[in-house]
This record gives sequence, C-alpha cells and structure tokens, in this order.
Amino acid sequence: MTDLTATDAPQLYLIAPTRVPLSDLSRMLAAVLDAYPVACLRLRGAGEEAELGRLADLARDLAHERDVAVVIDDHVTLAARHGLDGVHLTDGPRAVRYARKELGADAIVGAFCGSSRHDGLNAGEAGADYVSFGPCGSTALGHADPVRMDLFQWWSEVIEIPVVAEGALDAALIRDLWPVADFIALGPEIWTAADPVGALSSLWPG
Repeated sequence: MTDLTATDAPQLYLIAPTRVPLSDLSRMLAAVLDAYPVACLRLRGAGEEAELGRLADLARDLAHERDVAVVIDDHVTLAARHGLDGVHLTDGPRAVRYARKELGADAIVGAFCGSSRHDGLNAGEAGADYVSFGPCGSTALGHADPVRMDLFQWWSEVIEIPVVAEGALDAALIRDLWPVADFIALGPEIWTAADPVGALSSLWPG
C-alpha cells in the first residue's frame, strides 16, 4: 500500500483559475495558499498583455509573501518584466533553450510534453527544470488520450529531472501518482467547486 505520509511525497503545484475578476482571484488564491503548502503557482498565458501584467503582479505578491514560486505560460518577456520566477512552456522542448537564455540560469523553465517521453527527454537535455505530462485522466477538452501511468513510473526510476502530473485528476489518480510524481498540478479540479479549499481537501491525501 502507498505510504501517503512519506517524506518524499509529491508537492502541490497550483494552476490559477482563468477568466476570474482580480478581486475574486486574490481571495481564491489566498484561501488555497494559506490552507495548503504550495510549491509553485502557475498562471495561464491567455489574454491581453496589460491584463496579464496585472494578473502577474497580483499573483507574484500573493505567492512571494508565502514563499511560493510563480511561473506563467509561455510569456518569457512578461515573466522577466514582472519579476516572476520563470515560465511554463506549453509546446514541449522547442523554446526551452531560448527561455533559459532570456531568463538566466536561476529562472524556472518547465515544459509540458503531453504524453511524449521523447519530448520530455529533449526538454530535459535542453535545460528544463521540470517536465510536465498530461492529461492524466479522461477529458472532453482536446483530443489527447490520458498519459499511461507507466510513463511516470519509468520517469521516476530512470530520470532525475522532476516530473509534474496534471490534467483531469481525481482522488484515485492522485493516489496512484503519489509514489511516482514529484509534483501534482491541480487547477480546474478545484476552481469549479463552490469551495476550492474543500475540494482540494477531498483530493489531496493527508
């Protein structure tokens, strides 16, 4: 049986909600960040640049007050301009070297690689700090099939680069991923609930 109290348990990686007024977003994020230890907060990169800048400033202040790193989807220049900790690249390994060059050695550069082991390995070789695979569960969005659990198993046994599991997660999948993922990313799974903290409590072991 999986030991859900192990010291090498995965860390919580939080994906911020989208299309939420900044006043509501501030309240929602603060509630979750205060309720659970969060390793990283990720901002979605859609929207006008001015709006994204306001979002970046709000999230940075909330997260950094709590010693939580902040990354944003794809926007390398915006990440640098607004003092974020790095970027999450949604197109696999292709822009990893560019992001590293622009943001420097200390920045976080993550890469989403779908279900492709090959892309994950290329992202790691290019200098990614972590690789993300997903979706882990079935979803009506897009056409991607769920990532096979044995990809996470293989990665955890063979590769040192941290791996993030994300997409369409439920409590059973999280339990299965617990021994083989370094980070588990949750976003829509909790923000669609009336009580995001309560929804997180029902998903997160411990």
